Amino acid sequence: MKDNQNTKTAKTEAKSPTYHAYTVRDAKAEGQKAFWTRIGAFFAHDDGEGGTLILEALPLDGRIVLRAPKNDE
Repeated sequence: MKDNQNTKTAKTEAKSPTYHAYTVRDAKAEGQKAFWTRIGAFFAHDDGEGGTLILEALPLDGRIVLRAPKNDE
């Protein structure tokens, strides 16, 4: 008799994030650039119906910006 165990195998290849998560602090002085800090990553689900957001920090103002990774990241 055949075993009814789950036969799914674990994926061994690492997925690249769909987006990087940043917190952005406005510049204090006029003419300065805003300060961007990467705080996590977003990984899309295979079914295209959502994803997982993994954060290493939380911004104090609650604002998170998601940006597609550049080729050099």
